[in-house]
Amino acid sequence: MTQPATLADLRNTEWGEPRMHLRSVKDEMRHNLICMLEAEKEIFPGIVGFEDSVVPQVINAVLARHNFILLGLRGQAKSRILRSLATLLDEEIPILAGSEVNDNPFHPISKYGRQLLEEHGDRTPIEWIPRHRRYVEKLATPDVTIADMIGDLDPIKAARGGHLLSDELTIHYGLLPRSNRGIFSINELPDLAGKIQVGLFNIMQEGDVQIKGYPIRLALDVLLVFSANPEDYTARGKIITPLKDRIGSEILTHYPPTVEHGMEITEQEAWTERDGRPLDVPGFIKEVVERIAFEARSDKRVDGTSGVSQRLPISVLENVISSAEQRCIMTKEKRVVPRISDIYGALPAITGKIELEYEGELQGAETIARDLVRRAAGETFDARLGGLDCDAVVEWFDEGGALKVAPNERSDIVLKGFSTVPGLLDAVKLAGLAPGKDPATIVAACELILEGLVAHRRISRSDELGYSRMRIDRPPGYGTGLGGNLAL
Repeated sequence: MTQPATLADLRNTEWGEPRMHLRSVKDEMRHNLICMLEAEKEIFPGIVGFEDSVVPQVINAVLARHNFILLGLRGQAKSRILRSLATLLDEEIPILAGSEVNDNPFHPISKYGRQLLEEHGDRTPIEWIPRHRRYVEKLATPDVTIADMIGDLDPIKAARGGHLLSDELTIHYGLLPRSNRGIFSINELPDLAGKIQVGLFNIMQEGDVQIKGYPIRLALDVLLVFSANPEDYTARGKIITPLKDRIGSEILTHYPPTVEHGMEITEQEAWTERDGRPLDVPGFIKEVVERIAFEARSDKRVDGTSGVSQRLPISVLENVISSAEQRCIMTKEKRVVPRISDIYGALPAITGKIELEYEGELQGAETIARDLVRRAAGETFDARLGGLDCDAVVEWFDEGGALKVAPNERSDIVLKGFSTVPGLLDAVKLAGLAPGKDPATIVAACELILEGLVAHRRISRSDELGYSRMRIDRPPGYGTGLGGNLAL
């Protein structure tokens, strides 16, 4: 269907009715949200783990026509939620053609829009803008100026148009006026300079702004949304209290409440669709990766106020797959199946995403990362193999057995080595970790069991010696003569 191209054409559509052209953006979003709720549509697709907490509060804020702020640590999907608000806008709206501030054809706020209507009347050209152009986002930084946010004099525009400097047509509009009839989002609000925060007062309370040096007002129609870290968003922090008072709703975000939620998010966001060899990531490998983040969030050596972003398991999973992919290329195997050893190969994706406390700094990021992987494997071992009898495996190592596995060895060769450990393959079968007979999956399952035993301090593991008996005080001559050593 052809969209109306002139004001006269627009008058003959539903946009000519007062209920449409007098409707504010907050009323528009409220109406569309109610329609989605009545139709039982998913409100924010792709937002996982917030269904019973954050999403209902955001819905309440939109229904209440509030400007609101999302408070949360890094990697808690704050920006994604704010960007998803654009889905509550109409697919398209009409504006006066060429308007920099999305002028309503029936109620323009700029001098340009008023002059256009006076000159062309019913023949005034109409332009249609999609919803994605009505969402404007700004990252707050200390160098942001009032001119960036609201606007300032443009001498070049004055010279080219032959206007006096006092003419409203010489204004260069900032981001806020350009988001008129839309959504304006500011990320990390407390980082905005105090005088800029003051500049937001009028738009939030009075619904208009004043351009520096001009005796004019712009009656903007905009939804203001923000994000911030809770530690900064306090009276003692960087937020100005009067601005805080003008924000209608404060909504706290959080990390995934369960490992299952986290795995769903990671699988949704991670780049796993690689070209080339087929990829099969065992479920227990995904779980170990996800539990690394959960372990880090509860570790006292990791700075909790900084947070452990959900980007950590996403990056780790991508690195784990790359490590397995590299091995397959080198060994010419046909399928990419990650192992626990590949998670250790992904340590750079962990060390760069955790901020350490003093104790952690003393131990070093890599040492902490290795410990997190070990603990995550132990938790996965308990969750999937709790109660499984692994005494035969432990006894073999206690009697002097040792096993060192090269990270880039073929799966069939590694499997032969694992088969020499009594009870190991039986434990894999009893646990149901590798239902088929695929060597790569069986090897990955064996490594999980061995790593779980390491986490519970029943056997030992080192990069130099591989898996061996736990190094504790033994009676003289204990465990000699019965064990074997195997290096792959």
